[in-house]
Amino acid sequence: MKRGFYTIMSAQFFSSLADNALFVTAVELLKTSGAGEWQRAALVPMFALFYVVLAPFVGAFADALPKGRVMFTSNAIKVVGCLMMLFGAHPLLAYAVVGLGAAAYSPAKYGILTELLPPSQLVKANGWIEGLTIASIILGILLGGLLVSEPVAMRVLAFDFPLLDTGIDSAPDAAIALLILVYALAAWFNTRIPHTGVEMRPLPRNVLELVPDFWTCNARLWRDKLGQISLATTTLFWGVSGNLRYIILAWSAVALGYGTTQASALTGVVALGTAVGAIAASMRMRLDMATSVMPLGIAMGVLVVLMNFIDNVWLAAPFLILLGALGGFLVVPMNALLQHRGHNLMGAGRSIAVQNFNEQACILGLGALYSLSTGLGVSAFGAITGFGLIVASVMWLIQRWHARNLVRHKDEVDHLLDVARHDKIHG
Repeated sequence: MKRGFYTIMSAQFFSSLADNALFVTAVELLKTSGAGEWQRAALVPMFALFYVVLAPFVGAFADALPKGRVMFTSNAIKVVGCLMMLFGAHPLLAYAVVGLGAAAYSPAKYGILTELLPPSQLVKANGWIEGLTIASIILGILLGGLLVSEPVAMRVLAFDFPLLDTGIDSAPDAAIALLILVYALAAWFNTRIPHTGVEMRPLPRNVLELVPDFWTCNARLWRDKLGQISLATTTLFWGVSGNLRYIILAWSAVALGYGTTQASALTGVVALGTAVGAIAASMRMRLDMATSVMPLGIAMGVLVVLMNFIDNVWLAAPFLILLGALGGFLVVPMNALLQHRGHNLMGAGRSIAVQNFNEQACILGLGALYSLSTGLGVSAFGAITGFGLIVASVMWLIQRWHARNLVRHKDEVDHLLDVARHDKIHG
């Protein structure tokens, strides 16, 4: 790997670390303020909101400027969201602003991989960056749970600055203040990301022209016989995984009697398994083999339903590791294949924006459904059953869709797989 790749990994690690710690902190902030369960569940779709609303613009923005500068600006927006949460804005609104920064960050983070590396290294690069991202999720969730725990919070709040009243007087407030420093460290790494030499694509004078261009790119990727399969798979995976992050917090509270700190540790166990699966996929899978992993998605759905029968942490931990590992092995090759097809069809930034739009729209829709069902009294067990059945049945349909393509569009699929095997055709 080129040296710049490791700088990108470092920047991504610390930014994602802070994002996930902030999620746990926001859950605790809402909980201690007496907010309803539906508001805590709504944190997930609120984070996804700007991914969907700004999808036509963030990809073109990432293609118009050096990726390192885009990532630095996006981190600054996340800090603004933290400050809003710290100084009294509603946590749902403030977390949506953090989501705005993440929406702008993502096309640059993934888009630079296709600018920096050849296709033969995309699966490996995705495996490592996803593995590191998952590691940051584990550590971020654990860090958030640790920062809002009473022993740590009391130590942090004991610090006093002479002649300065910070207004920080609760565990969530102290956690948010510390997380701003983590975002600052990520921003420093952003300034060290090298230029790739790829020609920038300037924004049009009228940015509204990007809307029909975005929908054209979206349709182009959905028409591609490999792009449509990888896009459908990753959309479903992230739509469900994004919401499982909160559902496991709610499930562990009901099934195991855990508080926020303990439950956050259990959520990190899923991420640990995903990291193992992601790294294994990066070592064993090639780009042209990506579609062979689809049966793992069906198995994931079945395992999610089986969570309802677990009431012991000694069973829950290995079970959740297995669930995460299947997901990691599924998503890494599919994500790499999607990036490869998108780069060839429309450019890195735009293709990642299309991917984010579909995935975050799924998170937004499923998250809104879960928040609504929670408000109507549906239990965590019922939500888990519904999510598991959705994963298994939709993955089966996607698998049948690909099998149909192999029969009806055999020549086209064979050509696209051949393209995926050769570095020289990429870009």
